[in-house]
Amino acid sequence: MAEVIHEVLGRLLEWVESLGYIGIVIGLAVEVIPSEIVLGFGGYLVSEGRVTFGGAVFFGTLGALLQQWILYAIGLYGGRPFLLKYGKYLRIKPSHVDLAEKWFERHGPVIVFTARFVPVMRQVISIPAGMARMNFALYTFLTLLASLPWSLLFVWLGWTLGENWQEIGRAAAPYTKIIIPAAATLLVGYVAYAIWRGKKNNHA
Repeated sequence: MAEVIHEVLGRLLEWVESLGYIGIVIGLAVEVIPSEIVLGFGGYLVSEGRVTFGGAVFFGTLGALLQQWILYAIGLYGGRPFLLKYGKYLRIKPSHVDLAEKWFERHGPVIVFTARFVPVMRQVISIPAGMARMNFALYTFLTLLASLPWSLLFVWLGWTLGENWQEIGRAAAPYTKIIIPAAATLLVGYVAYAIWRGKKNNHA
């Protein structure tokens, strides 16, 4: 089974390589392959001179944004009925959506940024944002704000690793161990501020 998965992954990456920048965009927008692998492979293509560093980051960020626009549209126009029927094809479980919806209701737009650094929630949070009809310009800005450093990190790691780019997970671990807690700290700080502001307004 592992050999089959490895072969399929190899063919998909060959397809990304053959399409260059467009392959990176589609790879991120559809995410049949985890985004970290696509971006890391994009970094490897930079080391081979197939694409530029700036181009890989730009189109990687664009692909991530397109994916989130699609998920936002699903939440906006399809909502929960669509997810119950087709969510399994998107690898999205109803329980994931329930959790993301609770997060969004409690923490508002800031969760659109912080959730980008949390596995699973990175994709799912866009659906309740669409269901809640969050301001699209703000949603896009926060998504870009979180997607750009993610693309920069993994393209850079793939570039520096070169032919060893498949070790991207190990190389990224020291950075993700910092990024994820930092995002969580930001969220906690925001919640604490919101509570403090609410109490201050009540006493005013």
